[in-house]
Amino acid sequence: MLWFQGNSVQLARSAFGLFLRNCSASKTTLPVLTLFTKDPCPLCDEAKEVLKPYKNRFILQEVNITLPENSVWYERYKFDIPVFHLNGQFLMMHRVNTSKLEKQLLKLEQQSTRG
Repeated sequence: MLWFQGNSVQLARSAFGLFLRNCSASKTTLPVLTLFTKDPCPLCDEAKEVLKPYKNRFILQEVNITLPENSVWYERYKFDIPVFHLNGQFLMMHRVNTSKLEKQLLKLEQQSTRG
């Protein structure tokens, strides 16, 4: 549904195209940092604040372990959240270890530029 008129239509089309290109580029180049969490989780909120300076270097995916479809994760991590996986591999738990995160992100960034 288009409701723009005149030059606004062209502007909307180019902005949307840019948005789609950025999304597809992000999906192919940025690693996925999965945060296993629940609500409430003050340590998870704190961890997300610590991650803000890195937000352009990964896609943050949050998994609420209390949802029925995530019962496997609940059983595994119910006493350990926040827990982080990077590209599906365990990375850290309880608090963000920025040096460990930085090291792993650099490693993935170097791999993606090589090949």
